[in-house]
Amino acid sequence: MTSNSEVEVTQIANNGIWLLLKGKEHFLSFENFPWFKTASVSAVQSVELLNKHHLYWPDLDVDLAVESIVHPNRFLFVAR
Repeated sequence: MTSNSEVEVTQIANNGIWLLLKGKEHFLSFENFPWFKTASVSAVQSVELLNKHHLYWPDLDVDLAVESIVHPNRFLFVAR
């Protein structure tokens, strides 16, 4: 497992979360990533970098490809 220091939720806003991933900040809107909208703060902040390709929120059982965060335009479908 990769060190969790490479990933951190830095802010939870009204419309999404800010994620610091390997030194770069990314915004995950609730519209595109709805799993986080009603989750508790502690569940959203509990994120793990499983490997260089996947993030995992164990309290929410959400597994996201890093590619879907870095290049969301490459992923046409949005969860509802």
